[in-house]
Amino acid sequence: MSDIRFVAATPVLASLDIRQSVDFYVQRLGATAVHVEQGVYGIVALGGVHIHFWACSDRRIAEATGCRIAVEGVDALFAHCTRQGIVHPNAPLHDTTWGTREFAALDGDGNLITFHERTAT
Repeated sequence: MSDIRFVAATPVLASLDIRQSVDFYVQRLGATAVHVEQGVYGIVALGGVHIHFWACSDRRIAEATGCRIAVEGVDALFAHCTRQGIVHPNAPLHDTTWGTREFAALDGDGNLITFHERTAT
């Protein structure tokens, strides 16, 4: 497999309402709406990171789903998300033993989004 290089991953999260999910990321995180097909599929862009949404009618699925997004400027993002009231109460900004500084936020559907920045090489 030495001739294979993985270059990106795209999270696909459960959405109870595609329009509301897209609007949440646009309004709360400054994302750009890329695609909205109500009841089917949605996409937002946060810089070079895209997040996709699939229509789901079971909130328990969304509340059991999440992803990790690497960022630069995690402290500033944490301050922004704190002002937006979306930081998960059990996942404030902290340094990890595996060399990241991170926190988690909940989107409007209950998906857990962990933002992290590498602090060690």
